[in-house]
Amino acid sequence: MKKTVYTKAGQVGLIEVEHPQIIEADDAIIRIVRTCVCGSDLWSYRNPDIEAGHQNSGHEAIGIVEAIGDAVTTVKPGDFVIAPFTHGCGECDACRAGYDGTCDHHIGTNWSDGVQAEYMRFEYANWALVKIPGQPSDYTEAMLKSFLTLADVMPTGYHAARVANVQKGDKVVVIGDGAVGQCAVIAAKMRGASQIVLMSRHEDRQKMALESGATAVVAERGEEGIAKVREILGGGADAALECVGTEAAIDQALGVLHNGGRLGFVGVPHYSNRALGSTFAQNLTIAGGAASVTTYDKQFLLKAVLDGDINPGRVFTSSYKLEDIDQAYKDMDERKTIKAMIVID
Repeated sequence: MKKTVYTKAGQVGLIEVEHPQIIEADDAIIRIVRTCVCGSDLWSYRNPDIEAGHQNSGHEAIGIVEAIGDAVTTVKPGDFVIAPFTHGCGECDACRAGYDGTCDHHIGTNWSDGVQAEYMRFEYANWALVKIPGQPSDYTEAMLKSFLTLADVMPTGYHAARVANVQKGDKVVVIGDGAVGQCAVIAAKMRGASQIVLMSRHEDRQKMALESGATAVVAERGEEGIAKVREILGGGADAALECVGTEAAIDQALGVLHNGGRLGFVGVPHYSNRALGSTFAQNLTIAGGAASVTTYDKQFLLKAVLDGDINPGRVFTSSYKLEDIDQAYKDMDERKTIKAMIVID
């Protein structure tokens, strides 16, 4: 089968590998129908020290179950499923508290990778996989796009809003205008925010967010951006949703909050040390981490997509064949597309 690997900095390519096999009793083998490129994949893509043939970090997919291990009872071969990027057990304290993104039982093995491919082995499949009614042929391409967001970016955007405890009437600021930031706008609206300010410098992304529920856009950064947000909101924000993963984005998020505000951060951190002691005088609540993908999908996000209440699939602004995966990365890296979907026949 074909599988994507990093070939050098700024390049990916396809190699032929063995078809995955059932190894553990709770494994599932999935024939991938749609996968995609995530903004987090670009960190490795840009790494000047990346080694040729290095495992690709792609981790989002929807597909058809081809085989299951003996312990899997929740899905069967032929089922159409969302393959979350996280693999919770559904039974530990973390999962039962709604934090399956950081399952107590699957520490260090909780994230998928290498799924920009024709098939994948999904570990800990029994609880973590999310069954979609029917088959891919029953749905429009737009609906398939929305299902694919449920493997990562829509639950991740929602996670930012949840851990920041966004409530009805809140004033919310979203830091980051990529796919996760766009989904955080949708999530803030779902939870009843009265004002949603997106910090963005890109017109196409600003337009998308406004269509999804944002009430204002701020292009400025640093102190100027913070002042502009506070002017629009008539003071600081109740909640800030950080969807980038840089220290500058965290600084921006902390700066827009009023004292006693709440920060939800879901951008994978690419900074080594951000001292929380500096926030002591602000009395802030700060929370974040990997999204509870399976929990949110099963509880309400899949239904919201099926009912047409939300349309997160709009973040996929370009589609590619697997053979064109390198172009998909290049277009993401050059901001020619918000999120690149890979169609596998």
